[in-house]
Amino acid sequence: MQCPYCQHTDSRVLESRSTGAGRSIRRRRECLSCKHRFTTYERIEFVPISVIKRNGQSEAFDRSKILRGMVRACEKTTVLPSTLEAIAEEIEAQLQQKPKRSITTAQIGDLVLHRLRQESEVAYVRFASVYRQFQGVDDFIETLSHLQDNAEQANLWIQTLNEDEEAEDLTSPSVLTPSAN
Repeated sequence: MQCPYCQHTDSRVLESRSTGAGRSIRRRRECLSCKHRFTTYERIEFVPISVIKRNGQSEAFDRSKILRGMVRACEKTTVLPSTLEAIAEEIEAQLQQKPKRSITTAQIGDLVLHRLRQESEVAYVRFASVYRQFQGVDDFIETLSHLQDNAEQANLWIQTLNEDEEAEDLTSPSVLTPSAN
C-alpha cells in the first residue's frame, strides 16, 4: 500500500476491523519509511452497475454521489453520518443483488427517499426538492401534505393495533378467570 505522505510502498498493518456489516475492512497502517499512520478500506469489488441518467446518458454507479446528496439533505438534522453511510451501503447492496446491471437515477432516488423518510422528514423533503426538481411552493406543499396523510394513516393503524391488543387483553382467559387465592 502506497503511503499518502511520502509515496513509499511498504507499510505495516497496525489494526484491522470489519465495517459496514462485514462488507469492508478498515485497516490502520504505518509507513515503514516516514512512520506516518493512515487508514485504508478494502471493499469487495462488485460487478459494475450502470446508471442511466435523465438525459439518457449512462455512467458507472458511484456510491459517494448518493452519500453526498444525503449529507446535504441531512445538514443540521439529527441524522448521524454513520447512519447515512449505512443507508448508502444498504442501497448499494440492494442494487448489487438485482439481476439487471443498469438502473435509472429515478429508481435510485426512490430508494434514497424511502430510507430518508424513515430517518428524518426534513431530510426527506430536502432530498425530494432536489431529486424531483421542485419548481415552486406548490411542489413543497404537495410533498408535505403527502407526508402528513401518510403520518395520519400510520397513526390510525397504530391506534387500531393498540385497541385490538387492549380488546385481546380483556378477553384473555387470565382476565376472565378468577384467580385461585
